[in-house]
Amino acid sequence: MRILTVNWLDLANPQAGGAELHFFEIFSRLAARGHAVTLVTSGWPGAAPREHVEGLDVRRFGGRYTFALRARGAVRRALNESAYDLVVEDINKLPLFLPTCTRLPVYVVVPHLFGTTAFREAPFPIAAAVWAAELPVPAVYRHCAFHAISESTRDDLVRRGVDPAAIRVIYPGVDAAALTPDPATPRAERPTFLYLGRLKRYKGLDVALRAVAIARRLVPDIRLDIAGRGDDRARLERLRARLDLGDAVRFRGFVTNEEKRTLLRRAWAVVFPSPKEGWGLTNVEAAACGTPAIASDSPGLRESVRDGQTGVLVPHGDADALAGVLVRFSTEPRVVQILGEGARRFAETLSWDRAAVETERHLLDTMSHFSERSKGQR
Repeated sequence: MRILTVNWLDLANPQAGGAELHFFEIFSRLAARGHAVTLVTSGWPGAAPREHVEGLDVRRFGGRYTFALRARGAVRRALNESAYDLVVEDINKLPLFLPTCTRLPVYVVVPHLFGTTAFREAPFPIAAAVWAAELPVPAVYRHCAFHAISESTRDDLVRRGVDPAAIRVIYPGVDAAALTPDPATPRAERPTFLYLGRLKRYKGLDVALRAVAIARRLVPDIRLDIAGRGDDRARLERLRARLDLGDAVRFRGFVTNEEKRTLLRRAWAVVFPSPKEGWGLTNVEAAACGTPAIASDSPGLRESVRDGQTGVLVPHGDADALAGVLVRFSTEPRVVQILGEGARRFAETLSWDRAAVETERHLLDTMSHFSERSKGQR
């Protein structure tokens, strides 16, 4: 297949996150299987306008905040310059409504749509624009195939009016060979918990800090490591000061893959207090390392965490409930061990190779269905 893909960021972008990892884990494998994959994406200061990344021909236009203005024109140019079999749009920011740019079949990857959660992150005018931009998705993409990364995302699409028959759920994978438990890297001596991801207001990290403050009344040596970058760091640092948490909460900033593995192995659990995710990749990366997760009982996260088997789900926004689980894990290390073993077994059922093969099959099915429909319209 000759595939033209569109994603707001590519894996080399300093702002790349879980959605970009998901995209590249799958489409780099498709490129390795012989498919030609071109990616139209945004750039950043100093970025090369064109280069090969993980087997993909990456073409960069505009920046993080101007890509929406340039993407559709860039897609049209790419379609005029080369022949493609289908177009893939990864909707993990604003939808670009690419079915209006081409008569080729359009395949839509949806980690999750923001909905009203946009108002937790952005100022009202921006959040309202994101919310409004998602409203036409069922109508504009009515003839498209949808790749949802969880049943939660599928349910959200159906509630919005997308035909259930157009949606296929393909769970993300995890590199369970690189991310493994390591006897040489035991858990931290003190009960230490980990958040790994972007520091964004909607991620709910303020709840985690409040929970740590509550839990430390019973277990004073609890710690929370926060690894990642984002524009919410300053606010969270001010909250840490107001709660008098000191070095009980440590901001580690960007971490390398090796540092990430060490942090995941040493943590007593990862903490993911977000109100809504497509899946929760950090939870399964921790699971692969034999580390359980404590997460909000919210869409997406309740699929990447098996409550009572690979971790514990708590009501979103309930700092007292989260603190209770932190205390339990800190005082009952046997629970951490049992859940960690269950988490590893769960991670071993997931693989990126499987996700890539299922995506390849879905893409081929999409092309076949489009061809049959086109014949019927003649």
